Amino acid sequence: MIRVEGLTKSYGSRSVLTGVTFDAAPHAVTGFLGPNGSGKSTSLRVIVGLAEADRGSATVLGRRFRDLPDPRRVGILLDSGAFHPGRTARETLRLSARLMSIRAQRAEECLEVVGLSEAAGKRVGQFSLGMRQRLGLAHALLGDPEVLILDEPANGLDPQGVRWLRTLLSGLADRGGTVLLSSHALSEVERIADRVVVLRGGEVVASGAGAEVTGGTWCRVSTEDDQALARALSSAGLAYRMQPHHGLVVAAVPPLVGTVARDAGLVVHELCLSPQLSLEDVVVGTAPASASESSLTKEATNARL
Repeated sequence: MIRVEGLTKSYGSRSVLTGVTFDAAPHAVTGFLGPNGSGKSTSLRVIVGLAEADRGSATVLGRRFRDLPDPRRVGILLDSGAFHPGRTARETLRLSARLMSIRAQRAEECLEVVGLSEAAGKRVGQFSLGMRQRLGLAHALLGDPEVLILDEPANGLDPQGVRWLRTLLSGLADRGGTVLLSSHALSEVERIADRVVVLRGGEVVASGAGAEVTGGTWCRVSTEDDQALARALSSAGLAYRMQPHHGLVVAAVPPLVGTVARDAGLVVHELCLSPQLSLEDVVVGTAPASASESSLTKEATNARL
């Protein structure tokens, strides 16, 4: 279990995290998503004790990471480029195993798990990005962990490697493990994650199962005066977002939106159901609101849009 409560972090006058709160539960893969600069990396660094929050707390298995009696229970991959380029893959893992009081044979087992047995004698500096990612995963697995915390683990992997990674993480979750996975590969996260947490601007803007975050009914509408329609939708308490060129996307069924437009005396040019939101819509902020925001007041909802 990973529990993050009210994390707030600033660097000088720049606010990076503002009250970030979420859980990553056992028996599940939790996708940790957001645009660049949203606060994902800072959150992960706080969770594993590499940064201190100004306020709030982050615990793993019920304790701060640095207070765990056996930190081997947590596998971490934040930077696959941190390994010494002059050492071989085998030397890298065996040295870490010795420092962690893990039997040397475990290094060989992890190399086999990640598909690097044949490259074990090759220097890390000669590895491709995908091979370094596999080595980072092998390092994270050394202690046979109950919790995995991974930042962009699929970066550089070929399609076969991505499929292998999916199987690996799903298998760990099925055995009761906790996986927190930060990634920009949204289509892959949709396939593997049981739950997602979405950060934007240092705040959690959506959290829940994929269907909860992207679900709901949306429609696309355009009228003779979209600004007037926007004002009418606000008065009716409906969340909406102006489209880049023309029209709006509204968090409501078409008949309701049509009624609002009619009562406002507007001629409707287009009114139809909009395709279900994708995870990309939620992450980059093109959605009018997520299902998790449906309980917000009209003023709060439109302020966030």
